This record gives sequence, structure tokens and C-alpha cells, in this order.
Amino acid sequence: MSETAKKQITGSEAVIQSLIAEGVEVIYGYPGGAIMPIYDALWHQLGNIQHILTRHEQGAAHAAEGWARVRRKASVCFATSGPGATNLITGIADAIMDSTPMVCITGQVPAHLLGTDAFQETDVVGVSMPITKWSYQITTAAEIPTIIAKAFFIANSGKPGPVLIDITKNAQFELMEWQGYIPCTEVRGYIAKPAIDTNKLKDAAEIINSAKKPLIIAGQGVIISEAREEVENLSQKSGIPVCLTMQGLGGFDPDHDNYVGIPGMHGNYSVNIKMNECDAMIAIGMRFDDRVTGDVKQFAKQAKIVHIEIDEVEIDKVVKTAVGIHADAKEALQALLPLIKENNHADWIQTFKELDKQEQEVVIKQAIHPESGSIRMGEIMNLIDEKTKGEAIIVPDVGQHQMYAMRYYHYRKPNSWVSSGGLGTMGFSIPASIGAQMAAPDRTTVVIVGDGCFQMTLQELGTIWQHDLNVKIVIFNNNYLGMVRQWQQLFFDNRYSSVELKNPDFIAISEGFKIKASKVEDRAELSASLDVMFAHKGPYVLEVVIEKEENLFPMVPSGKACSDVILKP
Repeated sequence: MSETAKKQITGSEAVIQSLIAEGVEVIYGYPGGAIMPIYDALWHQLGNIQHILTRHEQGAAHAAEGWARVRRKASVCFATSGPGATNLITGIADAIMDSTPMVCITGQVPAHLLGTDAFQETDVVGVSMPITKWSYQITTAAEIPTIIAKAFFIANSGKPGPVLIDITKNAQFELMEWQGYIPCTEVRGYIAKPAIDTNKLKDAAEIINSAKKPLIIAGQGVIISEAREEVENLSQKSGIPVCLTMQGLGGFDPDHDNYVGIPGMHGNYSVNIKMNECDAMIAIGMRFDDRVTGDVKQFAKQAKIVHIEIDEVEIDKVVKTAVGIHADAKEALQALLPLIKENNHADWIQTFKELDKQEQEVVIKQAIHPESGSIRMGEIMNLIDEKTKGEAIIVPDVGQHQMYAMRYYHYRKPNSWVSSGGLGTMGFSIPASIGAQMAAPDRTTVVIVGDGCFQMTLQELGTIWQHDLNVKIVIFNNNYLGMVRQWQQLFFDNRYSSVELKNPDFIAISEGFKIKASKVEDRAELSASLDVMFAHKGPYVLEVVIEKEENLFPMVPSGKACSDVILKP
């Protein structure tokens, strides 16, 4: 921009202009005193950028997460100072655990009042520092474009995650010289994409080529780096079976002959047994979470582990690797593939299939086609899978229903599973579905939520109604906090401490938000009720009364090895 073209604008205007220049389409937020100047600047640009008023700041954070998880780029949320900013914290913590890129912008009291305990003053930078990739407080308007550019670069690059920018009110009012927006492409001392160590690739190839019982575990990093094709090519060429972590669902074709299921606490029987038999484990874009490993002291001790991971901190953090490759999953696999020999492990894969038959007979058949009793969670998910052909965006909450959504839906497309994994945030699903649906309005978005989770964030039905979002919400109602109750039954001698819910009329609540709703209790009416829901244009709530004390299996008991997985009590 020429010297004569330079102009004076406020810091607030600079915020909005920077976001527009970054290509931001929508902001999720809640206004208040300390961020009001930014909202005033936003008012003048609503033709260029959309704002969604959620009913709570936590809802704004989760909605932003939902959008980012489907689009795979940084989303934006706003909040005012003090309680507004702290209400974002759960969503920010959720985002850092699940590698979700967000730029969170909070208002702050004027700079001269910092440290005085002014009205609604909270050190949100200090509070958020442990749960962000980067937190920064802006006190002068001139900093705004540069800091916002840096924030987006950090949030989107490397291992994605949330960034928080706190802007004092004086900086929002101040005039600055606008010289245009320059996107950030590097940050000193921050390596977004590390160079691949070719020697380690050769070592990894040697392990893979010589293995007799290899196993690939692919996580969300495969989806983030868009490496699904590379994983499938690796599996096809090498003949190695593939399992997917919960957050990795959609990262491999579930109908592929080499797909063997899900590892971990409520994963597949065969995978959990075979993880402790494989002689080589190729972990791609995943961290060895305790829900995957079980007792880490007993986890895959017989295997040589190759770990491909963008976050170097994760390599050797939980399990000892034979080869740790610090790299982007897609780039690493592209470089690795030419070194891999054609192979066939059909006999090894067949051992998974034999164990699958046991799980099918003991667990799955009854879960999806029960012969008697109340409606079961597995049969609901099986029907939803059939009716959407595995192509919907599924947004489960946290608990038993989440695990059933993981097990009994076939995720045929990437970016189809939007759930709180690492933090396990109850109340995530309703607000997250707002962002997920807006990120892909042409796809069907289905919320799977328990009666307990639903009551944590049901106020966001107001946001869904206000914007007429085509979100289908299925409430699994058993009048219990189901997962806690299951643990109390199995491990605490049936002492059901504070888990029974006296629920309100969910249909009346939904209709109070002007959202079409219905209730089903009879199995004979379930399929038709789902058809009515999916045929309806606009949001819909379907309450399904389910088996009151259904337990979820298989299960790896807490503290046990994965190979100690049990099929039934």
C-alpha cells in the first residue's frame, strides 16, 4: 500500500479487518462490556463476516471446535473479560487435547487498570497459558494485525491447537495506521513442519518389511494431514491390518479388507488381544492415550514400535519406540512408501477375523438386533448408520452413547466424527453441532446425546432455532448417568451414588425452543421415527427411551492390560 493510501482506523476495526483478510467466515461469541468496541466494528462488517450469538461462552468455544473439526482450519470465538473469558476455558482445554485449531479473542479491562482487580478483570492469559499453544495480551492497537496473523499461523500449523488473544479496551479504541494485513508464514523458534530424517525412514521400513505380525494404529493426525490415501496405500502394499483410534475414525475405509477395528477401553476384542501379540506396531498421527494402552507397563512389550507424529513431545512420552519419526503424517508416509516391499499378511489378518466372530456372537448381535427388552443404544446407531449410509457427521457427547456411536457407525468419510476425546467434556455435542453443521451445510449432522449431557448445554437449542440449523438430535434417555452407573455396578458393588436423573419433559423443552420433537419408547416405532426425523427440514429432537441399565462391552477394566479385555461380565 502506498504512503498516500495509508489510513487511520481503530484497533477494533483492525481486529475485524484482520479476520476478514484471514478468510474467517463466521465468529461464535457473546458480547460484553470489555469487548463491546470490537462488536461495534463487527456490526459494520456483517455483510462480510457472520456472527453467531450462542447462549453461553462455553457454547461459543464448542461451536468453534465443531466448525474447525469439519473444516480443518482455525475457527474464531469471542468473549468479554472476566466470567466471559473464563467460560471459554473448558472449550479451550478441550481443543488443546484434541488438536483443534481455534483463535479465541477476549476483551480485557483498559491497560491502566490491569492488576487493580477492576470490574470483570481476570488474568485470562495466565489462566489459559497451560491449555493453549500460545496466549498473548495486546495493550496497543498497533500490535493487532501482526499478533492476529501470528495467532492463525500457530493455531493452524504443526500440531493444530487453540490460541488466545486478550485485547485491552484502550487498544480497541486507539487509532492506528492501517497498512494492510500480511499473513504470517513463520515464527522464530517455532518449527511448523520438521524435516524428515531419511535414516529413520530406512529403519522404519526395515522393521515393517521384516515383521510377521505387524499392525497399523492410525489416529486423528491422519485426518488432519489428509493422509487417508497414504495409509490405505501403505496397508494395501504391505498387507498390514489397520485399526483406528476413536479420534481417527474416518481415517481409513471401514469396508477395507485390512480394517480390523478400534483399540482401547471399549474398542474391538480382536484389536485389543492382538496389540499384545503383534511384533511391529506402526503408530501414525496418534498419541498413546491411557484409554488406548490400558496398563502401559504391559502394552505391546513384544513389538517394535514405529511412531510417526508431528508433535515431537509425544514420541517416547508414554511408550518406548524403536523408531520415532518427527514429521507430518502425509509427508512421512509419502517418503516411506517407496521403501516398503509388497507383502501379504492374510493369515495374520485372519486371526483378527476369528476373534471378531466371538465378539459378533457374544456382543454385537445382541447389541444391534436385541430380541427382547427395551430399545438398545447399539440398535439405534445401527439404524442411523443404515439410513445415512455412513456419510453423516456424527456429533456424540460423552459417555456410553459416545462409545456406541464409535462402535456401531461406519465412518466412510474423513471429518465425520466430531467428539470430545481427550478431555471427555459432557455437554460438548449440542454446541459443537452448531459449528459442524455450518461448516458442511450439505451434509447431515446428527447429535448423539445422553439425557445427562443434554441438560448441560440444552440452552444452545435457542441458537439452533434462531439460525434454523438442520441438526438432528437423538437423546438416549435412560434416566441415568450411564457410564458412571456401569462402573458403579461393576466395580463398586452396585452402589449407585448420585447417578439417577429425574428428567424434565424433553419434548416440551424442545418445542419451547420452537424445534420439532417426538418421543419413541416402542422398538416397533423406532425405524419410522428416525425416518420422520431425517425427512424433516430443519432441526429436530428425537427422544428415545432406552434400556435403563444397559452395560457396554467389550471393556478393558481400568488399570488392566488391553489383552485383559472382557466380552461380558
